[in-house]
Amino acid sequence: MLHRGKVYVIDDDDAMRDSLDFLLGAADFHVTLFESALNFLDTLPTIDFGCVVSDVRMPGIDGIELLKRLKAGGSRFPVVIMTGHGDVPLAVEAMKLGAMDFLEKPFEDDRLIGMIEAALKQAEPDVMSEAVTSEIQSRIASLSPRERQVMDGLIAGLSNKLIAREYDISPRTIEVYRANVMTKMHAASLSELVRMAMRGGVFKD
Repeated sequence: MLHRGKVYVIDDDDAMRDSLDFLLGAADFHVTLFESALNFLDTLPTIDFGCVVSDVRMPGIDGIELLKRLKAGGSRFPVVIMTGHGDVPLAVEAMKLGAMDFLEKPFEDDRLIGMIEAALKQAEPDVMSEAVTSEIQSRIASLSPRERQVMDGLIAGLSNKLIAREYDISPRTIEVYRANVMTKMHAASLSELVRMAMRGGVFKD
C-alpha cells in the first residue's frame, strides 16, 4: 500500500498520540509515535524524511526547544506545532524558529491533514535538491587527484593541450583522464560538467 508520506507524532499525552495514530493512519500516512522530543531526537539520524507533528508544551524538551535543536542541526523536516488555547505567543515563536504551521487544540481533523500535506509538499523540493547536491559532491570526492586537476582545467575552459602543458603530460593521457572524469561525474557534456561543478561547490560563479 502506498503511503502519502511519513508523519512523526511527538506528544506526552497517551490519548492524543493514540488519537493521531488512528486519524493519520486512516488518512494513509505512515505514522510513528514518540512520547518525548528526546526520544525523537535520538532516533532522528536513522529515520526517513517526513513531517513532524509536535505538541508545544511537554516536560523536558518542549516544542520550542525541539525546533531550536532541529534548526541548529540543519534538519529539513517540516514541523507542525500543536498548541493549547491561549498559546498563540508560543506559536508565533515556533514559526520564527522554522515551524511550517501551528494548530490550536481542539482542531478539525481535515485541517491537520491539510497542513501535513502542505508541509510535505513545501519541504520535499528542498530535500530532493540537497540529496542531488550531496550525490554530486560524492562524485567529485571520488575523483583521483589527477582527475580533479583535469576537471578543474575543463571547467576553467582549457583545452586538452593546455591542460597537458600545465601538468607536463601528453594530450592523449589527458583524453583518458577526461573520459574518466565524465564517466565518474555521470556528465554527458562539458556544460553538464560545469553545472555539476557549480552545484557541488567547486566554484561559486
